[in-house]
Amino acid sequence: MRRILEWENKRTFSLGRGSAIRLPGGPLKHHEEIKFQAERFSIRPYPQHLVKPWLLEDSTELLIRPIRSEDEPMMARFHATLSERSVYLRYFHMLPLDARIDHKRLTRICFIDYEREMVLVAERHDPASGEREILAVGRLIREENAKEAEFAVLISDKFQGHGLGTELLKRLIEIARADGLDRVTADILGENRQMIEICKLLGFQLEYGGESVIKAELDLRGSFKTPR
Repeated sequence: MRRILEWENKRTFSLGRGSAIRLPGGPLKHHEEIKFQAERFSIRPYPQHLVKPWLLEDSTELLIRPIRSEDEPMMARFHATLSERSVYLRYFHMLPLDARIDHKRLTRICFIDYEREMVLVAERHDPASGEREILAVGRLIREENAKEAEFAVLISDKFQGHGLGTELLKRLIEIARADGLDRVTADILGENRQMIEICKLLGFQLEYGGESVIKAELDLRGSFKTPR
């Protein structure tokens, strides 16, 4: 989890046939002169097929879906629900609320290229206010030039221990498998017992390293299927 604490502020664009760009310090280049893989410069459309409902144990209906750029206000409110311990277990150190909800940081998290990373949020309508609220966030970040991805999951304290983390990680694993990745990994603090148990349930191999950090890895190349 530590490698995805902060994401690069990436910029992508598309270049059609007949188009041209001027590279820094160089002449105008046309499409035929620029050699690259097109997928590195295109943003995948919003993955509507990943929008699916899910029920909590008490039959509360949630919607789990990919994040959208307009989710920034809800993400800020979500972070305000987290205890210091939840923040520490996720980020490996205390990260103050004002840093977590910084506009630039949340923009990078909410406005993503679905080709390279995935952020799933679980939301519901607050029964008291009727407003939509985010209860949990799951992230999957592809390693550069590799067929693997790292995951991280963060659940609002009130909704921990109800299976939501397990469900988010299941969906992230299926996304990674559908994208043809070979493995999913994470670094987990040894005291984060809930996440360790989730990883065991879903078939991750755990390697106990130094600094009280556990390396979790799931090989997707076999026939293993995530439990239902």
